[in-house]
Amino acid sequence: MVTAEADPAIMDAHTLELLQFDKVRDLLAGYAASSLGRDLARAIEPATDVEAIRRELALVSEMVTALGLGQAPPFSGLHDVRLLARRAAIGTMLTADQLLEIGETLACTGAMYRYRMRLAEHLAGLIDLLAGVEDLGTVGKSIGGCIDGRGHVLDMASRDLAAVRQKLFDLDEKVKSEIKRLLRDPELRRILSYPNATVSGDHYVLPVAANHRHKVPGVVHRVSGTGETVFIEPAGIANLSAERVTLKAEEDREVKRVLRRLSGEVGRVAKPLAYALDVMAKLDLITAKARYSRDYSMWAPDLNTDGRLWLRTARHPILENLFRGETGKSEIRNPKSEPTPEPGRERPTAPAQPEPANTKHQTRKVVPIDIRLGVGFNLLVITGPNTGGKTVTLKTTGLLCLMAQCGMHIPAAEGSLVPVFKHILADIGDEQSLEQSLSTFSSHISRIASIFDVADPDSLVLLDELGAGTDPTEGAALGRAILDQLDKVGCRAIVTTHLGDLKTYALNNDRAENGAVEFDVETMRPTYRLQIGQFGMSNALKIARRLRLPKELLKKAHKYLKRRKGKTGELARLQELRQDAEKARADALVAQHAATREKEEFERKRTELDREAERLTALREMRAGLKPNDVVKVARFDRTGKVVRVDARKQTVIVSVGLGQWEVPYEEIFPAD
Repeated sequence: MVTAEADPAIMDAHTLELLQFDKVRDLLAGYAASSLGRDLARAIEPATDVEAIRRELALVSEMVTALGLGQAPPFSGLHDVRLLARRAAIGTMLTADQLLEIGETLACTGAMYRYRMRLAEHLAGLIDLLAGVEDLGTVGKSIGGCIDGRGHVLDMASRDLAAVRQKLFDLDEKVKSEIKRLLRDPELRRILSYPNATVSGDHYVLPVAANHRHKVPGVVHRVSGTGETVFIEPAGIANLSAERVTLKAEEDREVKRVLRRLSGEVGRVAKPLAYALDVMAKLDLITAKARYSRDYSMWAPDLNTDGRLWLRTARHPILENLFRGETGKSEIRNPKSEPTPEPGRERPTAPAQPEPANTKHQTRKVVPIDIRLGVGFNLLVITGPNTGGKTVTLKTTGLLCLMAQCGMHIPAAEGSLVPVFKHILADIGDEQSLEQSLSTFSSHISRIASIFDVADPDSLVLLDELGAGTDPTEGAALGRAILDQLDKVGCRAIVTTHLGDLKTYALNNDRAENGAVEFDVETMRPTYRLQIGQFGMSNALKIARRLRLPKELLKKAHKYLKRRKGKTGELARLQELRQDAEKARADALVAQHAATREKEEFERKRTELDREAERLTALREMRAGLKPNDVVKVARFDRTGKVVRVDARKQTVIVSVGLGQWEVPYEEIFPAD
């Protein structure tokens, strides 16, 4: 499990807050079946141990397969009873309700033990994970045989308890008979406020009129609010009640004796129960990850340690959840209230930024984006209009990297590459530090300074609106210096800006590349699609033309623009060359990825064939070496038998199975194990 014991990365807390990682944790927790899984989900942390993360991802992938096969783990009855088990282990007597909770959990261990037996053979990781879970259901059955579902200790729990309760029953019958006899007395009925007996605590009492109190000897238990009725337990019944108190005390002692015995049984299995609970908690987290993956059409990323990031058709998970829940009232959906997905993995081309809707009733979708770093370039400078989704691109990248390092599938296409980062550091949004009396610009600079204190080549840095909040000329100069420092550090970085002077940075640095978020001038809306290799245009003049600004005004604006941008044609040519190079690089990456997949599939099939050949060779050697008294398995009977005689010429074996002997060809003989 990618948690504290699996080398967690000490990720920057401010970055986790900026990226709203807690909401991903809450989403994941919503898929857990028990408080054990929910607690782990809400405490999940990114790790840096590559092999540990890969093992976790493999387990999640296996669980996705298991869910598709209809093999969901049986978590019914699972409770967090670790503290109760520890108390039982040191001799504490547990209450009936506590034992009932433990009994349900012990029954769950038995169900989990049988679940492991039913798992498909190729789900080896899940089988190994559950290997140490023992079937403790017998202790659970002992508890269930002594305590009913309401927490009441049953008569059958012990012979002495049954005997004392029989005495109590007989005594109660005597009391009822005596009450009925008294109520049949006409003299007594005349002095009653109403002709029925009632109960005060554990005592049967008669409602006697206050002025006739002296006519009924017995114990007064209470007086009515008006003072006109006195509730008296007749003397004959009071003697029986005293006997009943003694029997009730005896019953209580017997109940405690039963609870103490059951608590002792729980204490004896406390250690294997604690281990089983830890495993089932981890399994619950893995199942939650798998259900989340299936619900959002996610895939396991391919991890690497050389800084290659390639997110294919990536979607922002929180944004997608928000759009899904727009018809409801809550932002974080509760998956338990939704229908279970159909078996299998259906992977629709699901939509990281909001797609504009034509009507207010139309459900919005998330537009997928392709993001790449560390493949041809380490710095990506994204430009474009302020409404173009640049910030969501940053958050999508950061969140998906965090999810991958938590051993989670990510909302991106199969084959996405994610490096394992030591640090993920972000500066996103307009923030003012009121405590330190800092402006938005000062706050950003302070944050960037703290980022450079820890950034290294194994870091991912995400900076939003670089150079904003101050004079554009000085902001651009400072932005270039920051980009130079990121380049010097050697980290992977994505930077967004709307400053035109920073658009040319990537043209002079081979380790940097431009990116742009599309804007449709015709519809006057952003498309939210990220285009690597291009720099974004403000499109201010085109938009102004569409909005029918006066022609004379537009002509002057074009004239001023030409004076300021004398090198526009040269930039356009450079942009075209970079765009062509980026397209070729992207095509080569896709082809390389396809070739890698084909090679992996070929290696997998070759390994399977080699394994099958080894198995057949071992089988032939076993059959050739058969001799009398060898124990073998006979396929036609699906049972083991003992070899009586071998006929190598006819390739047959006489085998004793059950009460008979059978002549069986070699092809039906297999090792007994």
